[in-house]
Amino acid sequence: MERTPMTERISREALEWHALQRQGGLGATDQARFMDWLVSSPEHLRNYLAVGRLAADLAEAMRAMPLDQAEADAPAAGATPSNVIAWPIKRARAASASPSPRRSVRLRHLAAAAGLLLVLGAAARIAIPHSERYVAAHGEPRSIELPDGTVVHLNAESSLRIRFDLTGRRVELERGQASFVVADEYRPLSVHAAGLQVRDIGTTFDVSLQREQARIGVAEGRVQIIGDDGDGGLLADLRAGQGARIAYRDHAVSISDEDVDTMTAWWTRRIVCRNESLRDVADQFNRINTVRLDVDEAAGTLRLTGNLRGDDLASMRAFLDQQPTLVTQASSAGIRVSVRAEQGGGASPR
Repeated sequence: MERTPMTERISREALEWHALQRQGGLGATDQARFMDWLVSSPEHLRNYLAVGRLAADLAEAMRAMPLDQAEADAPAAGATPSNVIAWPIKRARAASASPSPRRSVRLRHLAAAAGLLLVLGAAARIAIPHSERYVAAHGEPRSIELPDGTVVHLNAESSLRIRFDLTGRRVELERGQASFVVADEYRPLSVHAAGLQVRDIGTTFDVSLQREQARIGVAEGRVQIIGDDGDGGLLADLRAGQGARIAYRDHAVSISDEDVDTMTAWWTRRIVCRNESLRDVADQFNRINTVRLDVDEAAGTLRLTGNLRGDDLASMRAFLDQQPTLVTQASSAGIRVSVRAEQGGGASPR
């Protein structure tokens, strides 16, 4: 759901109330104001609990850290390392090396203060909405690590925009293709593209915007796909090894079993097609090559199966020349692909 100024204000208020509660000493009036704020809206409670979960996680990490390096390096009481020879140490020197009770208390107070600062600082970074746009140019697919640790493989001629805040991670795939290796955390991640919303449930998945349909494939975990036009209807529930093709025009869904290696082959500039239209294969090829395939309307309907290096022009042309219904012509503008004259009006799907 898109963040609004009101929801951003709620996130900031949750952070402020949590900081005040941690500091303690709230008077009766302020405590009553806090309780009124907390129960006045489910969003208030949701945001406050989210800050609390983050604070607890960071505090636990701080408690696991040693307060003093000497304490961390010291052997357990009564233990003598087998590879260390004990030398006599003057009693006065040994006594001075041990921290006094007052110093230990001071170290604990400093550690607690540092932990609180880390908690508040990390919470503030998450509470403040973060927006950014990423673009992969023609011929230049790239990998990106998002602020939460999610890794995105962004295909050439593709772009996406992110908006992360306290309660959610929203990604908008504006064009092209992207695969997501999603970092596990409490904030849900959703990908919005072409009127669809793909909800991650701990997974690795791929979203490709083609000419007439969106393709979503799941390599690990699970995703749910719903309409992003306000009705929220569930269109598909996919698990690892499944893919869905969803038409832009009417959201008609076709689900099939998919090979996981095929889904991610484009990460290494391979074009793996299984009964794909030549028009879509040409689009994949043209994303990463300066020499373009120009496919006429009749040839574009031919369906092909193959496994090629996307940046190997010679292999691509040899593959097309092997198709009995096609003819290729090279020129300075690229490679023209058309149906052989004797085929007449078009090519039959294979």
